[in-house]
Amino acid sequence: MSSQFGFIDIILLAMFAGFIVLRLRNILGRKTGFQGKPTNRYFPKGIEVLKDIENNEAIRTGNVDEEAKKQFLKGADIAYEQIITSFANGDKKSLKSLLGKDLFNSFSEVIDNRKKKELKYETTFIGIKSSKILEFKKIENIYKVTVNFVSEIITCVKDKNNQIIEGNPDTIKTANDVWKFSKNMWSQDPTWYLVETSNK
Repeated sequence: MSSQFGFIDIILLAMFAGFIVLRLRNILGRKTGFQGKPTNRYFPKGIEVLKDIENNEAIRTGNVDEEAKKQFLKGADIAYEQIITSFANGDKKSLKSLLGKDLFNSFSEVIDNRKKKELKYETTFIGIKSSKILEFKKIENIYKVTVNFVSEIITCVKDKNNQIIEGNPDTIKTANDVWKFSKNMWSQDPTWYLVETSNK
């Protein structure tokens, strides 16, 4: 009898253990082969690209795989256009998802100031003429990629009376921007954030 009860105890313990495993799986989720390779709509294959861009010398000597650079720049181009248009439209929600904290605060301040002055920014994005990776830096777990964008836009600023005070709505302007994107490679967040801007 004792051996029979021992056998039943083992069966019950096994069933209980199985139940716990199933509950944990439902709560925590399963680990799939896709995890550990995050991508997003702006920087497709971003991590794979960084494996090919090992240091600045590789960029200077042209040893970086061209397909890898194209994949990274494809996402950067999309982000560039969206940030330009979102800033012109005062769309803080879109900007917050693409900018680093400090840069977002700076952009927000400008948007708030022009709203307070009742200024209207009108921007038409014509397109990107060229984009090029200038530099790659890896500092511990932080990766930074500097990109030079040359684009064409039409932009002007109007006052509350709809009078043009800056720019020309009939003239295409060439913009030459140098932007720096950053990502914490230990983070589960797949987004590359814009952290610095300058004009060339």
